[in-house]
Amino acid sequence: MGTLSIDELRERVRGDVIVPGDGGYEEARKVYNAMIDRRPAVVVRAVNAGDVIAAVTFARERGLDLAIRGGGHSVPGFGTCDEGVVIDLARMRGVRVDPASRTARAEGGATWGDFNAATHAFGLATTGGIISTTGVAGLTLGGGIGYLARGFGLSCDNLVSADVVTADGRFLVASATENDDLFWALRGGGGNFGVVTALEFRLHPVKDIYGGPMFYELDETENVLRFFREYIADAPEQMGAFPAFQTAPPLPFIPEDRHGDTFVAMVACWAGPVEDGERALRPFHDVAPVVAEHVGPMPYPALNGAFDALVPPGLQHYWKAAFVKELTDDAIAAHAEHGPEVPVVTSTMHIYPINGAVHRVAPGATAFGHRDASFAPVIAGMWPDPAQNEANIAWVRRYYEAVAPHSEEGGYVNFMAADDQDRVKANYGANYDHLVKVKQTYDPENVFHLNQNIKP
Repeated sequence: MGTLSIDELRERVRGDVIVPGDGGYEEARKVYNAMIDRRPAVVVRAVNAGDVIAAVTFARERGLDLAIRGGGHSVPGFGTCDEGVVIDLARMRGVRVDPASRTARAEGGATWGDFNAATHAFGLATTGGIISTTGVAGLTLGGGIGYLARGFGLSCDNLVSADVVTADGRFLVASATENDDLFWALRGGGGNFGVVTALEFRLHPVKDIYGGPMFYELDETENVLRFFREYIADAPEQMGAFPAFQTAPPLPFIPEDRHGDTFVAMVACWAGPVEDGERALRPFHDVAPVVAEHVGPMPYPALNGAFDALVPPGLQHYWKAAFVKELTDDAIAAHAEHGPEVPVVTSTMHIYPINGAVHRVAPGATAFGHRDASFAPVIAGMWPDPAQNEANIAWVRRYYEAVAPHSEEGGYVNFMAADDQDRVKANYGANYDHLVKVKQTYDPENVFHLNQNIKP
């Protein structure tokens, strides 16, 4: 049987098949990180699993690079390629909630904004990201760190099942009872094993939370970070909070004469009883004077989308990350030196806590390989002007080099840059060898290699 032509691919695909010269091609090839400028041979905007099967088969038979775009947030630009096939799942964004079983099923292109809007109506949520425009699938496959992780575990810890199109064009369901080796690998192994066309999650009773951002003067940095280290070690698990460095945007709750100043910040999310929120956040007010804050009761989706405007599509992105077992005084000193140099309002550094419920999952129970880490810091360089690329990349690297000696060798795969492929083994941690075996089973020819790649 010969390989499919583009015309035959169009006949088999219900969604859009877009090639160079077609109207909409320039828009279809764009990705979130404007630093990435690639020209695929074809973009398939799938609307169902059948479209995905057709596109995977087309790419495999022709020996073309295959890129998968879910929410599209991949900083290294893994959602596109030159002269290859892009499967764009942006038209597959449906979310169905079953309030009786407290589960929700999301299609592969859904964002956390889509997911939260659907589940919030029932007073339910699961661990998602920090930005609501992030894709559900991509975040979950890499682990899934977010506001609710200390209470409910990572996104992947709440995954019940996944629909997957494998490299040979098969459609499989992966769960604890079907294709359990694949299910294990999907929970932290990234996009190495197939195209996930739907995900089913366990939900928890979370409707309104109490929280928001608080800003402190930079000279309080070491004080705030030391407090955070001690506080979060045994804080109630309903508390999700992380410190950050942030240039103040021109928002009404920040004094006008401080717009553009850089602060050390704390973003808190109390998911316990809202009436206990003010008391729960008191330690953050006691540690140092708060210059500005936007704190109070709000719907959980409001907090999850609160920072979306700071990170619109089209910025230049370069990130570095690590895992940290202990936030030492030397590490804090390095953050205090380099964090205040954050170059623009859209760039930042966050230190996410991943203790609590995350630590209660056995290290080998899922592919997420760093259950012994307590923190996941990320230096997220994001800026609008390509002319600033060299200087801002240098800031990210300088900062990372300063904190790396106080960190684990590996970092969170979802935060890795394109030049981090040499860290892949460390990033997947103790589970790497097991992941290679699963890769050999489901993708022996490495069809899915545009990712933080596990080579078969």
